Amino acid sequence: MAPPRPLTSTLALSLSVILLLLLLSSTSQAHNITRILAKHPELSTFNHYLTVTHLAAEINRRQTITVLAIDNAAMSAILAKHLSIPTLKNVLSLHVLVDYFGAKKLHQLTGGSTLTASMFQSTGTADGTTGYVNITNLKGGKVGFGTEDNNGKLNSFYQKSVQEIPYNISVLQISQVLTSAEAEAPTAGPSDVNLTSILAKQGCKAFSDMLIATGAAATFQTNVDGGLTVFCPTDAVITAFAPKYKNLTTPQKLALVLYHGIPVYQSLQMLKSSNGVINTLATDKANKYDFTVQNDGEEVSLETKVVTAKVTGTVLDQDPLVIYKVDKVLQPKELFKVVKTKAAPAPKEADAPSDDNADAPSEDDADAPSEDDSADAKADDNAVSGLMKGGRLVVVGLSLCVGVLLM
Repeated sequence: MAPPRPLTSTLALSLSVILLLLLLSSTSQAHNITRILAKHPELSTFNHYLTVTHLAAEINRRQTITVLAIDNAAMSAILAKHLSIPTLKNVLSLHVLVDYFGAKKLHQLTGGSTLTASMFQSTGTADGTTGYVNITNLKGGKVGFGTEDNNGKLNSFYQKSVQEIPYNISVLQISQVLTSAEAEAPTAGPSDVNLTSILAKQGCKAFSDMLIATGAAATFQTNVDGGLTVFCPTDAVITAFAPKYKNLTTPQKLALVLYHGIPVYQSLQMLKSSNGVINTLATDKANKYDFTVQNDGEEVSLETKVVTAKVTGTVLDQDPLVIYKVDKVLQPKELFKVVKTKAAPAPKEADAPSDDNADAPSEDDADAPSEDDSADAKADDNAVSGLMKGGRLVVVGLSLCVGVLLM
């Protein structure tokens, strides 16, 4: 039997640890457009307005993106038009392409030209082909950019690559702001938005009717300017919930509807990064009326201890107002209680005294939410599942490295 080789084993273990740290760090890295642009003072104005319009958060959330940055001098031209923040967001959205274009790719375009979607187009704000950007490789290595609704005019040109992380994010500097009549068209301010009308047109008419009938519409509307997040159950969901709703008193109906609003603006990225208990429009000193926000990857759930609803889509995201569709009516524990499923009784010992009420659920059990225990179990399952999925490659890689070194 060969003698042990402690030095080799120690070296293998050290290399394994280093490899593990490198792998874990590479999987945890994510781009941050604010930090990237902060290294370039000449792009500070553009960087500032990406934050003000909340585009920075959207850019950071996406995995394949190209940002066409504008220097301070070029930004002054668009700021001189005194556009509202929602309108300025539309204009800057034209400068965020939902595909990856590095400097090399710009000069190797198939056919010398391509038409690519911007964030302005992909969010559904633009009509038809408006919001598409034309990129053309011109003679002499010059690359031009122009919006599709600008009659094919290339009014801005590539200047330099700011930073490229293939094929995650590319930040390129161009000479001028991309012009688009539709993007610069006046956008209604928060107070001008008719919330109930928007809901009715987007598959939430039943919920819109509930807002009006309970008088909650006025509360929602007055909160728009200061920031408002609305979770609207679709018509089919409300229809299925109707029997329960009819059994509520008038004050309870009002509380239920208010429970579907948060008095702050919460973009999808914000919801994902701020998991935890959150207050609603129904919250007061006497009653909490809160729920817990949780996310599993891209999926966001709202847990009320009575039901768990999922965010299924975005109806409108126009800071300071955002509206999401949910697949269940949010039922607060202050109004609805679920009887916990009675567990099978444990076998009685032969000499144990008899108790006629031993199997009857207590009042506390009857009032307790039924999903408490299952939620904890689910969280544990998700944690184990995430570890298995994320760590499988790391474990295999380490095993191979250690096996080779110990041979």
